Amino acid sequence: MTVRHRDRVPPLVWDAAVPTLLLLNVVTTHPARELPVAAALTSALALPLLWRRRAPLAVFGAVAAAAFVQWLVDVQLPADIALLMALYTAAAHTGRRGTLLAAAVVEGGAVLACLRWAPDGAFLTPFVALSAMVVVAAVLGVNVRTTRAYLAAVQERAARLALHQQQQARLAVAEERARITREMHDIVTHNLSVMVALTDAAVYAQRRSPDRATAAMLQISETGRQALTDMRRSLGVLRADEPDAERHPLPGIAQLEALADQMGAAGLPTRLEVRGGHTHVPATAQLTVYRLVQEALTNTLKHTPAGTRATVLVECSAQAVGVDVTDSGPRPALPAAAPSGHGIPGMRERAAAYGGTLRAGPLPGGGWGVRTRLLLSNGGAASA
Repeated sequence: MTVRHRDRVPPLVWDAAVPTLLLLNVVTTHPARELPVAAALTSALALPLLWRRRAPLAVFGAVAAAAFVQWLVDVQLPADIALLMALYTAAAHTGRRGTLLAAAVVEGGAVLACLRWAPDGAFLTPFVALSAMVVVAAVLGVNVRTTRAYLAAVQERAARLALHQQQQARLAVAEERARITREMHDIVTHNLSVMVALTDAAVYAQRRSPDRATAAMLQISETGRQALTDMRRSLGVLRADEPDAERHPLPGIAQLEALADQMGAAGLPTRLEVRGGHTHVPATAQLTVYRLVQEALTNTLKHTPAGTRATVLVECSAQAVGVDVTDSGPRPALPAAAPSGHGIPGMRERAAAYGGTLRAGPLPGGGWGVRTRLLLSNGGAASA
């Protein structure tokens, strides 16, 4: 509380307190015949302290000059304490060289004062006492300067840390947006592609085979519900009141069979083969495998003619998971200026999160292939 009240008082008020007290002391203690000289010297010693924070070395020089004049006229005054205050201020606001110079000047003044005013045979005692006061004033000033520099460094470090935290928060937000964007792209693109294919099949079979048309329409309805569930699950982490994120687990390797059946119903016969056990594979890595296969099959469904067949091979080991998706259909040549979309870049980002390099392109014997290998030791859960 004392520090808080002290900080509310302007510094000039504190600086004016010492000169005021010294002038009052001179007025009340000196006889009238000595008062003019004592008051003038006291004013010369004390009044410069009002500006000691603005120009510490200039104020120290003025006070030292006034003290030297005092020594010349052979007048002893309590205002000599102003010299120690000026030394303290110089040490607190200047560097090492300025502090040493000011301390040397005051120490020289102490020698002169002891030579003139010390009792006969008692030079050493007052000299030691004055030297000790000089050292104390200089050390206190240096400590204040060091503390001030330390606090400034701490504040700067805190500011840099706060800025770093803000940058990390922005990066986390950007990564989360990218993750949600990838999830929404995979979910929407896949399910819409399947629904479009099923709708075309239902329209084609409406007159010739009403039963097949009805089955296709039911499959469309199921695909739409599945898409809504996937979207709620992916966005449910952003809402505390969304229960679907907890009711429905993340899709993984075990759901690839259902995905293959769905693609087959949409007109892309898909053969799935899973080698090795996948129970040890983390859920986020299994989600990455599922999304990679889903995106690859969706691209095949969108860009290949009827009659194309797809093969999915997933090889699980203790250290990695290999994903190989191939199809037998030719891809139509795209114009050079056509946008590449987000499918393959998104797959590359997912694979890179687990230290994998995704390769996608035409196969030597025809068809298209997507291959990657995810390293389980890389973690990558956040980016996946």
